[in-house]
Amino acid sequence: MNFQSVNSPLEQFQIIPFIKIEIGNLLLSFTNSSFFLLLTLSFVLLLISLVTKKGGGHLVGNAAQSLVELLYSFSLNLVNEQIGGLSGKVKQSFFPIIFVTFLFLLFCNLQGMIPYSFTVTSHFIITMGLSFSLFIGITIVGFVRHGLHFLSFLVPAGIPIKAAPFMVPLELISYAFRPLSLGIRLFANLMAGHSLVKIMSGFAWTMLCMNQLLYLIGALGTFSIVLALTGLELSVAILQAYVFTILICIYLNDALNLH
Repeated sequence: MNFQSVNSPLEQFQIIPFIKIEIGNLLLSFTNSSFFLLLTLSFVLLLISLVTKKGGGHLVGNAAQSLVELLYSFSLNLVNEQIGGLSGKVKQSFFPIIFVTFLFLLFCNLQGMIPYSFTVTSHFIITMGLSFSLFIGITIVGFVRHGLHFLSFLVPAGIPIKAAPFMVPLELISYAFRPLSLGIRLFANLMAGHSLVKIMSGFAWTMLCMNQLLYLIGALGTFSIVLALTGLELSVAILQAYVFTILICIYLNDALNLH
């Protein structure tokens, strides 16, 4: 067994092993991605514990409690609005997974906006693992609720029977691409925006170090662009968490209610 510490600086888009563990041919590494995943989870648990009754919750909420209550109400309304045809109690049985997914994505995305941090959701394997695991769970829920009748989603309502052999493969491909589109959308938006901010920041800093008036004016203009892009990225970070969550609700509603 070989333990090797790695003292590389954090980089925005590169998975760097902090601790490299080799057991024979098996490589187990604790990377910066693993570290920031644990950091996000710890922060979410700490924030929620601060607003619980035993953790210091108050009848008149403070800022942290108001934030968690706002996120809770937002997620609950999302479930009630997007999942129809069921009783409130049945709907709310799916609320915990929706709430946790939204919180996880929101704080992962926002954490990536902190300088010298790491954007977990800018990695394809993370977003795809999350989207496929949720989608497999939704499919299992559909089969548990409807049995083999769940396969009727492959035949859209109102089409002629003769068209079914052509529609079934198309609907199956469309259904299979849902988790792929979920993961790619989240990964691509976070990766592209953060890459653009990083490139523009490096370009502005290089011009600022030129010590010439023309380059200084250009650097100030570029820094203004970076500031605007940072605000845009902050909006994208919140929006992508919302889009991912609402699509999960829509897919869950399709699995529960079929056509």
